[in-house]
Amino acid sequence: MKNVTQINGQTAGYETCGQGDPALLLHGWGCESALMRPVAQQLCDVRTCYLPDFPGFGETPEPAAPWSVTEYMAWLVALMDALGIQKADIIAHSFGARVALLLAKEHPQRVGKMVITGGAGLIPRRTVRYYWRVWLYKLGKRLRALSWLNALLKRLGLDLDQKAAAAGSDDYRALSANMKKTFVRVVNQDLRGCLAQIRASTLLIWGEKDDSTPLYFGQVMSREIPDAGLVVLEGAGHFAYLEQLERFCRIVRTFWEGNP
Repeated sequence: MKNVTQINGQTAGYETCGQGDPALLLHGWGCESALMRPVAQQLCDVRTCYLPDFPGFGETPEPAAPWSVTEYMAWLVALMDALGIQKADIIAHSFGARVALLLAKEHPQRVGKMVITGGAGLIPRRTVRYYWRVWLYKLGKRLRALSWLNALLKRLGLDLDQKAAAAGSDDYRALSANMKKTFVRVVNQDLRGCLAQIRASTLLIWGEKDDSTPLYFGQVMSREIPDAGLVVLEGAGHFAYLEQLERFCRIVRTFWEGNP
C-alpha cells in the first residue's frame, strides 16, 4: 500500500505491507520503492516491510538543496521516527546501501540485522582512461569560459557546450541541476571508514557479474565489517536480488531466523 507522511514539512512517500518486526527495504539510485516490492511480497509473512522513496525519487520530492549521503541518512532516521520505528532490520540495494552503512555506523541502536546487495559506498579503482576523461572535461570547462575562443571553436565546428551537455550517462543527464549536484556529492563520499565501526550482523549478497558495484566491493565489506558474511549469486548482475529473487529471499529468511 502506498502511503505518505511528512518529514520536516515535506512529503515522504513509502509503501508498507506484512506483519511482525519492522524491516526497511532501501532502493538504489534512479529507482524507487517499487523495485523492492517483489522482495517485500516474499517476506511480508515474517516482517512488516517499509519501502521508502528516497528524496528525489518516486513519490518523495527532491531536496531543496544538494544532499550527500549524510543528509539522506538523517532523513531516514526522521522517517523512522515519524513511523514509530525504533529499530529495524534492513535490506539495502546499491545507493540504499550507502545510507544503510552510514546509519549502522552513526545509529547502531536503530539497526537490527542488515542485508546489503550490490552495495555502493566505496570509491572504485580508477583507470588511466577515467583520469584522462576527467582532465578533458576540466579542460573543456576552462575553454568554454573563454567566450571568444568558444565562439571561434563553434565556427570551426567544435561545439564544446554541446559536448558538455552530452557528457555523463543517460541517467545523469536526465537529472535536474540540483540532483546532479547531489549525485556528485553522493558518489564521492567514501564510506569505507565506516565499515570497521559497524556492529550490526551483516549479510552481503552479491551478483557475480555485477559491473556497477563489482564483486570486490562485497569482498572488502566482508573483510572489514566485523560481523559479516558474503554470498555470491553465480551469473547474476547488479540487480541480483531480482534476477534470483526466490533464492535471495530464502537466504535472507535463513539469516533472519539465525541467532540474533
